[in-house]
Amino acid sequence: MSEAKLLSRRIAYKGSHIQVREDRVIEPAGHECSREIVVHPGAVCIVARPSPEEVVLIRQYRHATGQELLEIPAGTLHDGEDPLACAFRELEEETGYRAATMTERARFWTTPGFTTEFMHLYEAAGLTKTQSHPDEDEVIEVHIVSRAEALQLIENGRIQDAKSILGLLRVFNSRSGSC
Repeated sequence: MSEAKLLSRRIAYKGSHIQVREDRVIEPAGHECSREIVVHPGAVCIVARPSPEEVVLIRQYRHATGQELLEIPAGTLHDGEDPLACAFRELEEETGYRAATMTERARFWTTPGFTTEFMHLYEAAGLTKTQSHPDEDEVIEVHIVSRAEALQLIENGRIQDAKSILGLLRVFNSRSGSC
């Protein structure tokens, strides 16, 4: 399969975390078109397990949805930051837990139709309680739930974001997870 041919590129918007880029391309099928791309530095998400049958979830307000969401901890990579280092940092910042081990379980494009965001999923174990250090704009509630409850929260629609659904199912429903 061939790639699109880039004709032109311009930055339509540059914010503190993202950019919006407009690319003019000739698609592999030969059609010329514009593509609007949200340029994102990438991120990590963590399924943190205080015990083999528990997981740490966080509840926080997400302005884009207009509501609080129940999620696994996650965060954006700093410029040039190693994803593993980011996972350790974000887990402690958001939840107040430090992990003894952090194992990568998956890597994925979050929404490849319009963003460059690439996410690294980790499973954290050997947790020690420390102090959370959320960003100044974050208000986070930490919840410890059982494996069964986490899966039920997905089933009944109370966990709705893709990274959390993917992360929990990947860790709890795979042979690589220590169930």
